[in-house]
Amino acid sequence: MSALDIRGLEVFAGARRLLGPLDLSLEAGRCLALVGESGSGKSLSLAALLGLLPPGLQSRGELHVDGQAIALGSAAHARLPGRVLAWVPQDPQAALHPLRRVGDQLAESLRVLRGLDRAGAQREALALFGRLQLPDPPALLRRFPHQLSGGQRQRVLVALALAGRPRVLLADEPTSALDPRLAREALGLFDQLRAELGLAVLLVSHDLPMVAAHAQHLAILRGGELVESGPAEAVFARPAHAYTRELLAADRLPVAEAHAPGPELVRLKSVRITYAGQAAPVLSGIDLELRRGECLALVGESGSGKSSLGRALLRLMRRGVAGRILFDGEDLLAAPPGRLRALRRRIGVVFQDPSASLDPRMRVHALVSEPLRIHGLAGPAARRARAGELLQAVGLDPSLAGRWPHQLSGGQRQRVAIARALSTDPELLVCDEAVSALDAQHRAGVLALLGRLKRERGLALLFITHDFAAARALAERCAMLADGRLQAVGTPGDLLPGAVPAG
Repeated sequence: MSALDIRGLEVFAGARRLLGPLDLSLEAGRCLALVGESGSGKSLSLAALLGLLPPGLQSRGELHVDGQAIALGSAAHARLPGRVLAWVPQDPQAALHPLRRVGDQLAESLRVLRGLDRAGAQREALALFGRLQLPDPPALLRRFPHQLSGGQRQRVLVALALAGRPRVLLADEPTSALDPRLAREALGLFDQLRAELGLAVLLVSHDLPMVAAHAQHLAILRGGELVESGPAEAVFARPAHAYTRELLAADRLPVAEAHAPGPELVRLKSVRITYAGQAAPVLSGIDLELRRGECLALVGESGSGKSSLGRALLRLMRRGVAGRILFDGEDLLAAPPGRLRALRRRIGVVFQDPSASLDPRMRVHALVSEPLRIHGLAGPAARRARAGELLQAVGLDPSLAGRWPHQLSGGQRQRVAIARALSTDPELLVCDEAVSALDAQHRAGVLALLGRLKRERGLALLFITHDFAAARALAERCAMLADGRLQAVGTPGDLLPGAVPAG
């Protein structure tokens, strides 16, 4: 039985069509996955369905619910979100209000969408948290988003989506920020809700292995056009369109070739990290080394301390770090401000989300050359020329130097972030989940770029990731964190047997 039929969905910017026409059917109790590279129109489709298109864009088409045709943009369409259509955004940390308790946010949705009084909203909130298997619902309702784990925040978003008893869940990249275990749990939860409540799920994802395990139907977008659709099993087994074959090929990453590393560049000795207000350390007894020309993958589940260790190495944590972090023989933790500034010129960093790490008010050439300006290494003309060289080095056309970040694709933005990290010719590059937000093609391209730069420049790479396949494709060695301790160090093949690509 169809829960929602989408007919002739189109999105325009003036006279230019950005998306469509799309015809899709969402069946009760089943999952339809919408797949494609960054910029293909996946999230734009969800925004049009929810009536959340940005200013300047217009939608056209119809939604069919219970035999009734509802025009996009009409008053009837405006009544669907929250009640018929519910949205699970990509980033729980950004979607939840940081200054309000999660219980208050859920109770507000219940009162608005279902007209419940305060006591009724409280009872229903407890019931929803229980259904979603959140621990100790009464206590959890009183917490703020930052006091929850990544998996718990994701389930709170699902509770908010279920508040209006919708028929269709629109899930926008719900696993991209989660480690493999939490990603499996999140999609397993959607499967459970489909079975128990008869929900239809429209899953936007670039994680093809996850899609293969959970979606019954597949729709492939490219440049705003639907290029292939059909039963997921058939599309994966016999892809008809060349673009679908490219997507599947890009997700199969090669294993990194072993290279003899150079001399030691970084050594961590008995590093211990403690956050204010917490009695137990986040990490303790960490001993690691990293050599020139080598990539060390730091892996572990969410909350294992991977990013904390990276921030400690970058001296982005002012307090709570004990032990020694030696960079080329000098202790970063003991370095005075002037010396620390000089050492930081030799270290580059690439963060997870280029949309957040690149200043939207700066053009590409200014972003790439910003470290040169900060360290006083060149004048304006030389910085502009250097930006062009760096863009070329990371596989981008220097003509992009005059663009703004929003005018680039996700893969292009991450390459700009890498170019910026290389601007001072660093000897160490710290990559914190640098490919987790990218689709399969951009992910493969950025990993190949990092591997080439490592070989050509003799860079040492600390690659922080929960993506086992990416670790196997780039790293010579792997360090696994769990329960605040370093559990094992070895080759990715030894520590990550049977690793499969993960978004």
